[in-house]
Amino acid sequence: MKDKKAVQKRISQPSSQAHLPIAEIKDGVVVLKDGTMRRVLLTSSINFALKSEDEQNAIISAYVGFLNSLDFPIQVVVQSRRLQIKPYLDNLAKLEREQPNELLRVQIADYRLFIEELVDIGKIMTKRYFVVVPYSPLDDQKKGFWSRFKEVLTPTFTLKLKEEQFRRRKENLDLRVRQIESGLTSMGLEVVALDTQALIELYYSTYNPDISYAEQLGDIRSQQVEDDLPM
Repeated sequence: MKDKKAVQKRISQPSSQAHLPIAEIKDGVVVLKDGTMRRVLLTSSINFALKSEDEQNAIISAYVGFLNSLDFPIQVVVQSRRLQIKPYLDNLAKLEREQPNELLRVQIADYRLFIEELVDIGKIMTKRYFVVVPYSPLDDQKKGFWSRFKEVLTPTFTLKLKEEQFRRRKENLDLRVRQIESGLTSMGLEVVALDTQALIELYYSTYNPDISYAEQLGDIRSQQVEDDLPM
């Protein structure tokens, strides 16, 4: 009886997905449960202190112009994480096994152990910089009675309409992304928009920092995920 009650209790508890604001991630876009959308850009950094005075003034001028050109909010996120060196160490271990020369194999093994101890003792951290670009379709927030009634009668039409809405909103969001990319590159920054795989890895590591360090997320295309939260 206790085991049965424990199972029922676990089933009755809401999934962790219920506490997240994310409804789905597709085509490089994060769709939130309130209908708004996000795209995330990964950017490089600038060592401002090493720039000359003229270069610093040029960067500041470009940054001011960039901010003044925006008519929508953005979010700048700086994320610090422990350096993930496991893939590099795995590659070294593979080279060590495949190395026919005994002397080189020993040297690779010594180098691999040195890197492991250095990272473990030093707790080396890495920083990544993100710009989150939002889009909120205010005109689509409210629906009339006949619109909702039609969606109930024709659910297939609703799915098609939602897909069309997603494409249209994504186009508007992409316009903002291109504006952000242009402004950031004018300051000498390198910018890349995260695709679906990179977004899932980002949120996976953000919400599971300890687990993600020990166990990396594989290619989502080779995984089958059971959705326990109705969309």
